[in-house]
Amino acid sequence: MTAPLEGLRVLDVSTLFAGPIAATLLGDFGADVIKVEHPTRPDAARGHGPSKDGVNLWWKTLGRNKRAVTINLAAPEGADLLLTLAADADVLIENFRPGTLERWGLGPDELHRANPRLVIARVTAFGQTGPYSSRPGFGSLAEAMSGFAALTGQPDGPPTLPPFGLADGISALAAAYAVLVALRGVDRDDLGQVIDLAIIEPILMLLGGQITAYDQLGTLQPRSGNRSVNNAPRNVYRSGDGDWVAVSTSSQSIAERVLRLVGRGDLVAEPWFASGHTRAEHADELDEAVSAWIAARPTGEVIEAFEEAQAAIAPVYDVRGVLADPQYRAIGTVLQIDDDELGPVKMQNVLFRLSETPGAVRWTGRRHGQDTDAVLAEAGVTREQLDLLREEGII
Repeated sequence: MTAPLEGLRVLDVSTLFAGPIAATLLGDFGADVIKVEHPTRPDAARGHGPSKDGVNLWWKTLGRNKRAVTINLAAPEGADLLLTLAADADVLIENFRPGTLERWGLGPDELHRANPRLVIARVTAFGQTGPYSSRPGFGSLAEAMSGFAALTGQPDGPPTLPPFGLADGISALAAAYAVLVALRGVDRDDLGQVIDLAIIEPILMLLGGQITAYDQLGTLQPRSGNRSVNNAPRNVYRSGDGDWVAVSTSSQSIAERVLRLVGRGDLVAEPWFASGHTRAEHADELDEAVSAWIAARPTGEVIEAFEEAQAAIAPVYDVRGVLADPQYRAIGTVLQIDDDELGPVKMQNVLFRLSETPGAVRWTGRRHGQDTDAVLAEAGVTREQLDLLREEGII
């Protein structure tokens, strides 16, 4: 089957995480993604996380399905090369501080002169305008500014940041969606446009109705640990084996099943049990009932009993549990693919399954500049020109 984005060409000139992950998501479904890096200063993501025998492991996932090219965009000759590539591209994703591309002669005006249909996704910490636009920023700042960190952690503890790039990942999903929306506009109007995506915004969008609640009621949601202010019981509980399991009762019927299962059906008849919000006000009593029942039984028995009762439960996994879990195996969440440096390597599969035009991991992250000559040759650069550009440090 032809991949759904086959024929789409994406120039990924972004670094670190939000922009590159967005490009990876497009590449997973067939887009020809050309990863453009500086000849001597590669994407800093190549140095993040663990390595094996000098080979960065995270890059194998982040750089998958991309062709790796080196161009010094700050040099006029390098800017000309990018404009040449942009003339035949559909999308360009960048995350330089606002004004940087313009300073190099690669702003939207120049890019659209080269290709009026080009979609330009600008993914920055704070957006292209406003008092913070020129500040350096990363996803951690978005997790702080959005209110996420203020909500995360125990009630008597400090605000807590996630131990991975949550805001970047959410922004990557938003950027990939924005690109596809803009491409629909190109199909209709035959005109490209600029996407201005600030990493501080997508994570804020997912925090629910807190802005409206504050606007209308003046209320602020407190930190509640693993509990929810919207329903109870909702927490992690330790089994008799010492394992942790998560229980959620977002629907009323599930809450009733859980309490009957743990022998406290009497609480279901309480007036306050009739809604998630009022149940949350009695979280101590509900947690005590659920915790005591789970603690008295081994993990397997707990999960089996919850499943029989049609109540929602899941084990708390580290990556070992993910790899061993039969559900993840059944839906193919993790794949093994051959890599020319590491041999067989496991990584996350494509994000979702399409019945007729599925995505695929065609290759893992490439070495820095591995495809420079091939990509530029496709754009009409001769061998003699490539040699000269390399001598001058442009590629």
